[in-house]
Amino acid sequence: MSSAKVLFGFHAVGVRLKTAPGSIVELYVDPSRKDARMRQFVARAEEAGVRIIEADGLRLSKLAGSAGHQGVAARVQPLPVTHSLDDLLDGLTQPPLLLVLDGVTDPHNLGACLRVADGAGAHAVIAPKDHAVGINATVAKVASGAAETVPYFMVTNLARTLGELKERSIWCVGTSDDAPRTLYQADFKAPTAFVLGAEGSGMRQLTRKTCDELVSIPMRGAVESLNVSVASGVCLYEALRQRA
Repeated sequence: MSSAKVLFGFHAVGVRLKTAPGSIVELYVDPSRKDARMRQFVARAEEAGVRIIEADGLRLSKLAGSAGHQGVAARVQPLPVTHSLDDLLDGLTQPPLLLVLDGVTDPHNLGACLRVADGAGAHAVIAPKDHAVGINATVAKVASGAAETVPYFMVTNLARTLGELKERSIWCVGTSDDAPRTLYQADFKAPTAFVLGAEGSGMRQLTRKTCDELVSIPMRGAVESLNVSVASGVCLYEALRQRA
């Protein structure tokens, strides 16, 4: 039980229930919720043989560390993960598509980035250990299950990792407002790693210098930049469009 972690919300717990029900130690549900969504959810859990415990909203909030649990939380055992980024890349049968995040410390932003990475079919998300948030319950909730499906690697030295990606012929593309050409003028059909910095501060200087190329996302309105998760979606889906 000591190694168990907590997931909460219908999406996050629902993905675990669908993909690995045997890893759910205990499922907590609010008995005051009797709507169709909860009834269907409980029925799926019962069919999967998951242990269900009734818990009021206060207990669920304490368990989840958030009031946004939607009446559902679960203690789950960690799933087996790919041992390393190298192992993942060695096992790919298609050109890698990676998302690298430099300086993203907000769990809501990371959760949203994981969600768009999953949607676009990115193979992994990479971040530095000392300038990033790890996977926690809030990240898992915002990611709507993507924290369970998208490998997330936290590396000791981001610039060195980018160098290792380049040695594998993976084109490292950073985003910058002052880039000489736009996202839509570049080719992402080859192995690609998009490198994005946190909103406001952007990429660190060394990270920027390590990129093979910088591109800009066209901005036609009054705002100067996009949220990092939105920018991630724009980049990843452009690569998906080109590869399709």
